[in-house]
Amino acid sequence: MSATSLEAALARMIADQRRKLLELARRLRPGLTDDDITQPHDYPELAENWHWNYEDGFLAGLLAAELALRRALAENPPKG
Repeated sequence: MSATSLEAALARMIADQRRKLLELARRLRPGLTDDDITQPHDYPELAENWHWNYEDGFLAGLLAAELALRRALAENPPKG
């Protein structure tokens, strides 16, 4: 698998997880926006919900993987 396809796959996973997280947040508190979910402690419905926190942690892991991949590619660019 090429670096480009890895980056694309990871980007799709992140986008899917963000959608999932926003949908869950809106079930807990209708009307929330993408910006609102970046500050979950402003909304007790989110901060106190284990399922939302799990999904938020999963997104954080995907974002950390994206950063690690970008760093690795910057330090060792693909040849060819």
